[in-house]
Amino acid sequence: MTSPVAKSLWVLLLRWLLLSATRTSQLPPAGVAEAAEVQGGGPITLPGCPDKCGGVSIPYPFGTKAGCFLPGFQIVCNDTFRPPRPFLANPKLDKTSPVLWIQDSCGSYGSTKNCGYSGSYMPVEFIDAWAPLGQARVYAAFSFDCSANDVGGSWLRTQLIDTATSPFILSRTGNLLVGIGRRVQANLLGAWPGTTYGLDDGYLALCASVVNPPAVPTDGAPCVGIGCCQFDMPPDLRCSRTTVKVLKRSGPSPTPTNSCSFAMLVEKSWYNFSASDLHDDGFLRRNVERGVPVVLDFAIRDVDAACPAAGTPLPTACRSGNSTCANATNGPGYVCKCKDGYDGNPYIPDGCQDIDECAHRDVYPCSSDGICINRQGSYDCPCKPGWKGDGKAGTCSEKIPLPAKVAVGAISSLLVMGIVVFIVLLRKEKGKMRDFFIKNGGPTLEQVKNIKIYKMEDLKPILKKGNIVGKGFFGEVYKGHLENQLVAVKKPNNTDVQKKEQFADFANEVIIQSRIIHKNIVKLIGCCLEVDMPMLVYEFVSNGSLHDLLHGSKKDPLDLNMRLSIAAGSAEGLAYMHSKTSNTILHGDVKPANILLDDNFLPKISDFGISKLIAKDQEQHATIVVGDPIYMDPVYLQTGLLTKQSDVYSFGIVLLELISRKKATYSDNNTLVTSFLDAHKNNQGVTELFDEEIALTGDLEDIDNIVGIAVECLNLDVHQRPEMTNIAERLLVLKRKRNG
Repeated sequence: MTSPVAKSLWVLLLRWLLLSATRTSQLPPAGVAEAAEVQGGGPITLPGCPDKCGGVSIPYPFGTKAGCFLPGFQIVCNDTFRPPRPFLANPKLDKTSPVLWIQDSCGSYGSTKNCGYSGSYMPVEFIDAWAPLGQARVYAAFSFDCSANDVGGSWLRTQLIDTATSPFILSRTGNLLVGIGRRVQANLLGAWPGTTYGLDDGYLALCASVVNPPAVPTDGAPCVGIGCCQFDMPPDLRCSRTTVKVLKRSGPSPTPTNSCSFAMLVEKSWYNFSASDLHDDGFLRRNVERGVPVVLDFAIRDVDAACPAAGTPLPTACRSGNSTCANATNGPGYVCKCKDGYDGNPYIPDGCQDIDECAHRDVYPCSSDGICINRQGSYDCPCKPGWKGDGKAGTCSEKIPLPAKVAVGAISSLLVMGIVVFIVLLRKEKGKMRDFFIKNGGPTLEQVKNIKIYKMEDLKPILKKGNIVGKGFFGEVYKGHLENQLVAVKKPNNTDVQKKEQFADFANEVIIQSRIIHKNIVKLIGCCLEVDMPMLVYEFVSNGSLHDLLHGSKKDPLDLNMRLSIAAGSAEGLAYMHSKTSNTILHGDVKPANILLDDNFLPKISDFGISKLIAKDQEQHATIVVGDPIYMDPVYLQTGLLTKQSDVYSFGIVLLELISRKKATYSDNNTLVTSFLDAHKNNQGVTELFDEEIALTGDLEDIDNIVGIAVECLNLDVHQRPEMTNIAERLLVLKRKRNG
């Protein structure tokens, strides 16, 4: 009888067959290695030929297009997968279905039942290849048994087949026969080049594993017959079949019904024993969709293929001028290799490139007393001047006489004294810079990714009066080029005592902004810490601020569509800060002056001078309430409790300024805010507060909707204020509606 576990696993296997037949799959499992490119970074295939399939490198003699591969090395790039996946082509079957054969169960071991072949051809997926080593890796199936076994046991067969003229032979040095199970015998049968595919003439290799509780091996234990076993495979093996047989039980402990046994030909060191593989079908489920990696040796195996005699031309397959020929060590034929001192792909023109031995002194010895000099195909390592011997052998020794050493020592002493004096003076000059760097949080900010720390000398060409583009209570903003990029440098006032006492806030600002990447938020490029008051370097936003646009001396036309676009973009930026990052980021000073506009009037949130980075759903109490009181949340002013709703309140005032083009003022009774709230509450006179430029009959409904959002933002009950994500979505809907 077949156990429920066995039935479920056969269903899983049929699913695998169906998936492979229809050629659909998910992304490959994590950890699958891509093909290695040549060490020198040169070409890996012929000119005009694709060198990748999906993310896998395809080095010549392999290839995917006609004229891009040698006979027997065709790769089928199946682009129905996402990403595409490469498979070995199978000329024997005259179709692009490679050569993995799965055979069904043959029932109980020792049974008289005849087992006819009912196998299916499965595609062999290409993993990678190393042309200079003549090796490739593919996925291959493995044998398994997950039935509730009796004393006889049962077995399955898998076999990797190919034509007798195939360039591939299973690698003896790269593979092992591995068995996994509580009571399992793993068997390997095979055939050599030129033989038929009858694989039942006897075992070429076998190993056995038995576990007698409680002696269960631990994870990572060697496969020596307790839980798993392994055996080296014979040479020149072209075809193989593994079988797994559950051994007869010894003693009263039955084999658990939910355990599986496995036998596989697999790449050496790939399998790392896990005790859980003895208890369930986890190994099967992890690997059944593709199989396990197997190493193939490949060579040019044409009829009578062999390296020519010394002094005669190389075979046409060895195309690189710095290549050579070597007879295959596994099966007939030959492989192309790069000459000593060269590395790369010997099968393509100019594929073997010179190795820079001086860059790899751990491999190519050259003592510290030698001077490494690279040359084509080799390198020299003469001893440094004044020394004799051989740098490669590490035998360099001084040849300067003692009087000369004394003279050199005296001169060197004077030179050292001069250097010491210079260093003392230099360190005295630079001491303050280092102190500033540490005080401004330099050791912490050095660990922040995507933030450049500039030296003062880098910014000096920008910090000139002619480059000032903005001034305020906080300091000055300079415009200039830095590393071929137009930037804005924010230089705080040295007289700002309050900011001098908030160095932790500066580091916090840098950390916050380094984590923000959004089209509606000004990008922070770097900072300078070698000054009393640290400076920030931003991307330059060319069109000034929203405050300048609304209230500047030159009031350009500003239709409702543009105002709505600015409002929606600004809301998106704040919503991203509040809800789309790993931590909630509060701005704390939302106002038109801190909303910058680029050439296309795309808004960008700026100036995080008092931003706070807090964990989501937590509150931030400020010991000192900082920010522009005109736009500040009254609840924050009274309690010092900064929340997301504080930014929402400030944004509500920005919306009122946008539709009225009037500036909010700070007093006990903010006229702009009070006027709108009173008019809205009494349901009269709101239209009179709109900017005449947009107070058109066709726009009044949309403006009223914006006013409604602003009034919600200005609710004194913080719990009744909407979230910025909700505000951004509603403004975006209005924008899309108007744009049709």
